[in-house]
Amino acid sequence: MADVASRVLVQPATTEEVERFTKLECNLYTAVISDALDSMGIREQAMEGRLRPLDPSFRLIGRARTIACSDVYHDCSDPYGMEIEAVDSILDGEVVVVSTQESKRNAPWGELLSTAAKARGARGAIIDGLVRDVKKIQRLGFPVFAAGIKPVDSKGRGIVTDYNVPVVCGGVTVYPGDLIFADYDGVVVIPQRVADEALRLAGERVALEDHTREELNNGAYLRDVYAKYGVL
Repeated sequence: MADVASRVLVQPATTEEVERFTKLECNLYTAVISDALDSMGIREQAMEGRLRPLDPSFRLIGRARTIACSDVYHDCSDPYGMEIEAVDSILDGEVVVVSTQESKRNAPWGELLSTAAKARGARGAIIDGLVRDVKKIQRLGFPVFAAGIKPVDSKGRGIVTDYNVPVVCGGVTVYPGDLIFADYDGVVVIPQRVADEALRLAGERVALEDHTREELNNGAYLRDVYAKYGVL
């Protein structure tokens, strides 16, 4: 039984925040965000490499809306009740983060949930498990990252137990409201308390990398360029 009192209360992103997310999505990338977090002493924030985008072009940034799942081995009386409640609770500017405890038993996410999440304003989904309806999700253009693909339904195999609670996804603990950034290189979790500083440092690193790249293209030696800008 879900403990409603334990859920984190969050507010939808403002129009300004959503516009900022769109700009950051274009200008940043996971490597510089991970490096920025490292420089702050906040390491191990990149999810495990098995989580891959369903399409190479998929990238996303937004606040975490967490969903917790567990395996079952019988038909429940209400197999989709908590799942429907969780998806209907999604707010504008959020990224759905689904923890399955690394289950490979079923596919808890597919086209219809992607459609519902997108309609609620979600910017994408990270599924630490399997998904289905991949071609339809690709046509929908809803960024989904997952650990694999399998066509079976969750009924009688898995169930949503709670949402908007801390979960472990891809080996990283994710709290509701944490910032999620994902692209072809992987998925990085930015703790909410340091999000502004991490994004500022990542932006500075992008500028340093741009200068480094330009000078290397012009024939400068890596040793000299690294001594000047301090990035690799």
